[in-house]
Amino acid sequence: MEQVIHYFQEIDPVLAALYATLFTWGLTAAGAALVFFFKGMNRALLDGMLGFTGGVMVAASFWSLLSPGIEMSPGEGFVKVIPAAVGFLLGAAFIFGLDKILPHLHINFKMSEAEGVKTPWHRTTLLTLAITLHNIPEGLAVGVLFGGVAAGFEGASIGGAVALALGIGLQNFPEGFAVAMPLRRQGLSRTKSFMYGQASALVEPIAGVLGAWAVLTFEPILPYALSFAAGAMIFVVVEEVIPETQQDKYTDIATMGFIGGFIIMMTLDVGLG
Repeated sequence: MEQVIHYFQEIDPVLAALYATLFTWGLTAAGAALVFFFKGMNRALLDGMLGFTGGVMVAASFWSLLSPGIEMSPGEGFVKVIPAAVGFLLGAAFIFGLDKILPHLHINFKMSEAEGVKTPWHRTTLLTLAITLHNIPEGLAVGVLFGGVAAGFEGASIGGAVALALGIGLQNFPEGFAVAMPLRRQGLSRTKSFMYGQASALVEPIAGVLGAWAVLTFEPILPYALSFAAGAMIFVVVEEVIPETQQDKYTDIATMGFIGGFIIMMTLDVGLG
């Protein structure tokens, strides 16, 4: 792990963000590839995976994004927390807007419960877009943190950025499977199910590069940008991930998955950051 951190210290931060988010996309693809080896997915396992995803995202929002963002903000007392509060609100509002516009369907919901602008698009496309929606803040978070390290902001570290990428990658693995398998159950071929599953995370490298570039170009926005990514992720967890785990009888398994994901992400961030 020390060699990985050292490597990322030596390369261009935008390139580092690209490599890190390609890693998170790769784990999504690896998870989606499980559709070639399994015929179905146990609902309890699916809910546990989704809970794990939520736990990782909430822990990352605080330990990797909000806390460093507050630490590097100028001023004292209420003044010091203003950038975090503003950025957090803007991030949540951004995803709220996308949620109302982008047609999508959450994994465990009926077709009649599709959200966003009404379209004739197939369930397959709507399911993929739902996961794509919450991969945007994940990629953005990784890119922003790498950009902050390169800009020399106190509170941003390569170890923390690597930990964030690793944590998001870990939750992307089961997420890829959670997207591909429902598509397979609907009659799509294994190849098409895999392609849709991995495609849901292709937005992460794009968002990661844009995040790193934006911070390097406009350095003062970093505290706002970190909190923006945190607000976007928390909105996704509360509006999408948690409700998806509450549609069946495995809510306790989902809750324990959430706890496990939170602990793992917290441990990674503190241990590496």
